[in-house]
Amino acid sequence: MLTTTERGALQLDSISEKSLNRKVDILCGSTIKPVAITWLWFNWIPSGKLTILAGAAGTGKTTLALGLAAVLTSGGKWPDETSCAKRGNVLIWSSEDNPEDTLVPRLIASGADLNKIFFINGITENGEKFPFDPAQDISSLKIAVAEIGGVSLLIVDPIVSAVAGDMHRANDVRRSLQALVDFASENQCAVIGITHFAKGGAGKSPQDRVIGSQAFGALARMVLVTAKEEDSEKRVLARAKSNIAPDNGGVAYNIALKTIDGGIETTCVMWAGKIEGTAREILGDVEITDGEDGSEKQDAEQFLKDLLAGGALPTKQVKADADGAGYAWATIRRAQKSLGIIAFKGGMNVGWSWELSEQNYRRCSKNPEDAHIKSVSIFDKNEHLRTKSNTFNEPTEVIL
Repeated sequence: MLTTTERGALQLDSISEKSLNRKVDILCGSTIKPVAITWLWFNWIPSGKLTILAGAAGTGKTTLALGLAAVLTSGGKWPDETSCAKRGNVLIWSSEDNPEDTLVPRLIASGADLNKIFFINGITENGEKFPFDPAQDISSLKIAVAEIGGVSLLIVDPIVSAVAGDMHRANDVRRSLQALVDFASENQCAVIGITHFAKGGAGKSPQDRVIGSQAFGALARMVLVTAKEEDSEKRVLARAKSNIAPDNGGVAYNIALKTIDGGIETTCVMWAGKIEGTAREILGDVEITDGEDGSEKQDAEQFLKDLLAGGALPTKQVKADADGAGYAWATIRRAQKSLGIIAFKGGMNVGWSWELSEQNYRRCSKNPEDAHIKSVSIFDKNEHLRTKSNTFNEPTEVIL
């Protein structure tokens, strides 16, 4: 009988020379030095890891995230009244909101130190400007971050902007987000990815309500969720998942209107104390089960804004993603017209696409967090498309 050493030698003899060029790195446990997890906000936002911030439309997720950025840059107090241990730089990548008229005013209202706030403004190559793409631009981002002295927090709004492919497919999500996960780890930078709840999930496990593939929640080490009480300004933030800290407890907050220098009206977050309970209990105290009312259309509007934030998409893909998120197509079409989303055909051999232009969803509305264009519905009372005209006087798109 052959010894272990002899069997190993025979196996090596059978391995091709090409295979020997690829080696598996194996670490012995005794060579690994244990290290403690570091935190921006203790037990809430870990450094060097991905955190998902998800919630329904109207809960003020972006304003909330900017409020956290303000705490970090100014050295203030976190929502649970603990002190920020160390001030740091914040990098923001937003494909939805404009820094000049939306993000910076909210940061000022929140008390942020703007000298420590930076925005990803695209990529310049050979004198031409291109959108930032984490799949291929992370190396350039590392250089830019080093030039400003590093960053402690990266906010990605919405996180689906970083996904190349179908956000409902686990492989597409994992492949796309891995670059951000690696960036967080290598730079000890916390990453907060903002996203939306899928429709009709009230009462379900909060983590399972995150729109898209479950890979979003699986890749994140922390999942934070938000909700708003019906007919009230009360909102709540809770921990829905944590692999590295307690996964219960929350904080209450409100979104307040505030006027800053120059007479500019904006919004900021106002923290309202800690809450006890699990995420499901905390959300259940303020939510009602979705019904056939305006909240469903509002959710669909936010879904479309997130989906189209990176640019035009084929109508068939929009429909597939909407089906995957549980939205009725009639609801999506109502949201399309409300937001002023343009349907266009690229050519004889090219299908229809949808595009959301910035000036349409930035127009004023009663809700300071989500501004929607007013439009005339092209639906009859039974929600069938009229086939002879539409609000844009363009050829009518019909989806069967």
